[in-house]
Amino acid sequence: MPPDARREQLLDAALQVIARDGYAAVSIEAVAREADVTRPVVYGVFDGLTPLLFALLDRQEQRALGRLTQTISPAPDPADLAGHLTRTVRELVAMLQEDPQLWRPIFLTHGGTPAAVLERVDRDREVVRARIQETLEPALAARGDATTLDPGIVSHALVGMGEHFARLLLERPEDVDVDALAATVGGLLAAVRP
Repeated sequence: MPPDARREQLLDAALQVIARDGYAAVSIEAVAREADVTRPVVYGVFDGLTPLLFALLDRQEQRALGRLTQTISPAPDPADLAGHLTRTVRELVAMLQEDPQLWRPIFLTHGGTPAAVLERVDRDREVVRARIQETLEPALAARGDATTLDPGIVSHALVGMGEHFARLLLERPEDVDVDALAATVGGLLAAVRP
């Protein structure tokens, strides 16, 4: 197998172990078993578990942030902020459902998650929150909501709500009415007027 393909195979195997069993279960042995290779094959690509996990973090961070920043549009029509939020929620739900393996290690961090992973998730959460704030600021100002709705606070609320429903969609998708969720998030800002 070419080196780049082997590297991706091993990263995919590590992601499978983490998504299924959590970070506490990942080891060189577990990755080798998942990829159906020997430990020396893994060590031939990565010097150990820490470099493998950092390579996986880099790859997954790039994929996740890329998907999120594509989905969170920076310039909604101020006159249709509610519709924009409704569409964005639907797109985010579809994105999560299309690739749950990408999102499980982000939203379902449990005991045993390394501090470096948690720090990276926190850092990326702030990137996404800032992007949402940047999207909301001109739309709220154009609607005249700038004095009643603080875009920073609204962005924190939307991120918190989004993470809660992301966890539900990954663990118990039958408990989430996507239509009601999208309509409610859009309706929240539509209902608030100065």
